[in-house]
Amino acid sequence: MSIEPFETAHAQDYPTVRQLSIFIENRVGQMLRMTRLLDQTDVHILAISVVNSMDCAVVRLILDDPDQAEALFRRSGFSVSEAELIVVSLPHGKRGLLHTWAALMAGEVNIHYTYPLLVRPHGAAALAVQADSLEMAVNVLRSKKLEVLDQTDLTKGY
Repeated sequence: MSIEPFETAHAQDYPTVRQLSIFIENRVGQMLRMTRLLDQTDVHILAISVVNSMDCAVVRLILDDPDQAEALFRRSGFSVSEAELIVVSLPHGKRGLLHTWAALMAGEVNIHYTYPLLVRPHGAAALAVQADSLEMAVNVLRSKKLEVLDQTDLTKGY
């Protein structure tokens, strides 16, 4: 029986942003509790989305220091998961969102979910996007001259 050597995984060559998902009980004060934890640090919330259900809620966060935030949430008893997504800077004008969706549709990229950022990197509105293929989404957006941001682009100015 021969053992094949493991292949080394190559780093991705497209920009991504780390998202933390915090699972909280659906009861009064849990969002305040979670936010107060961050208030004791220098960690800033750059984007937030809340998906509510009967028993719990999933709070998706993009933060300027996801490592520190993740450790803090875990120490405080929150259940945390991590995912990578992309952030696209929307073109100025009323059709920026239309151009972004049209580019992704033309590339046959399915969007799982999206939400806006609270900050304006490079002075423009931006969207966090989770898609079925982040690499394809980045390639399609770049081919249409749309700017895809990485974690360091979001933290400039803090």
